[in-house]
Amino acid sequence: MLNNAQSLVVVTGASSGIGLSIAKHLLSMGWQVLGLDVAQPSLNHAAYQHHILDLTDVQAVERTLSNVNAYGFVHAAGVMRVGKLGQLDHEGAQTMWRLHDQAAAVIGNALLPHMLEQHQGRMVFIGSRVSQGLPGRGQYAATKAALVAMAKSWAAEVAPAGVTVNVVSPAATQTAMLRDPQREGSQPRLPPIGRLIQPQEIADLVTYLLSPSAAAITGQEITICGGSSLHH
Repeated sequence: MLNNAQSLVVVTGASSGIGLSIAKHLLSMGWQVLGLDVAQPSLNHAAYQHHILDLTDVQAVERTLSNVNAYGFVHAAGVMRVGKLGQLDHEGAQTMWRLHDQAAAVIGNALLPHMLEQHQGRMVFIGSRVSQGLPGRGQYAATKAALVAMAKSWAAEVAPAGVTVNVVSPAATQTAMLRDPQREGSQPRLPPIGRLIQPQEIADLVTYLLSPSAAAITGQEITICGGSSLHH
């Protein structure tokens, strides 16, 4: 087990997409990373450890983290299920809730006591600009909006202890999720900058929010949208 809690960050969804990009960037910056993912590891690094784990299994997550002391937590794991009202995928909605919100709550609950003892800690959740609402994605949007509300509530609770909680919400990002057959018929919209958001751009911001320089930033949802929010 990696043992330097002052530089250890737990990253969910670390085997692919945004989570993988964040894990790689953190490792390049000298952090230690504990990746949690249902998939096999995609990284081979001396400062990286991986647990193959179903993040929707509460007991398994709690067992895995029972002896983990970490400075940071980044919740990047996610899935998208689409469907318009009248054609909703209720099973898919439950999966999204358990993965996006329940897992964040279980992991945050497990890691917070050590952060409080150290009077420092960082939590960053990967949200989505879709949380503002988009046709065909109501259930997905609801889980991401709930994540923002939870982060803001937690931020108010733990701010006096030196722990910050923030959300980074990207617009459509260039990852394999865009090719997921489950989202067929609901293709992403290009933002005004004319291209998709790149995972590295998200990783850069997340790394900053984990840094000591971001100690005064908490309870915020920061959107990386390429100008998509300019009309609001």
